[in-house]
Amino acid sequence: MNRRQELNQMYKEIKIEAGVYQIRNTKNGKIFVAGTNNLKTMNGKRFELQMGTSYNKPLQQDWKEYGEDAFVFEILEKIEPKEDPFFDLKGAVSKREAYWIERLEPFGEKGYNGDRK
Repeated sequence: MNRRQELNQMYKEIKIEAGVYQIRNTKNGKIFVAGTNNLKTMNGKRFELQMGTSYNKPLQQDWKEYGEDAFVFEILEKIEPKEDPFFDLKGAVSKREAYWIERLEPFGEKGYNGDRK
């Protein structure tokens, strides 16, 4: 097996975990809750905040004010994919994200998610 095939095989074996996570400000207690098909994208959210390019302006503003050390990234729930070929992972993530948003109510003074619709 050549190096390219070996790397390709290693990539295929990487386990991708879906779930719901929160970014919590330890200074004021505000949280941002989000679901994702790949929990490794939390690193991308951290990078956006570090670069000052987050679309979430209140979160970005507090990141700038309090600094990176004031924030923790926490997994709230992992979602295991089902063997069923009709299992809708995206739908499952969306439902669990809605559950956690309803439970934690990360709006207004409590969080960084947009206003409740």
